[in-house]
Amino acid sequence: MDIMTTKDASELWGISVRRVQALCENGKIPSATKMGDVWLMPKGTQKPPDGRYKAAKRTSPSVNK
Repeated sequence: MDIMTTKDASELWGISVRRVQALCENGKIPSATKMGDVWLMPKGTQKPPDGRYKAAKRTSPSVNK
């Protein structure tokens, strides 16, 4: 099985290594496993959606103007 590190994932996904580590620590990448002090995941793992921001979608106009 091909694996990638947090550095590989950060370059692929365009985010920092620390952000990938945080995603792994918080269980946002279920396939990631920690070996010693290194997080590893299968190659081809998709970047999880960024849960820090809500979608800017609104279905009705704002009540407070």
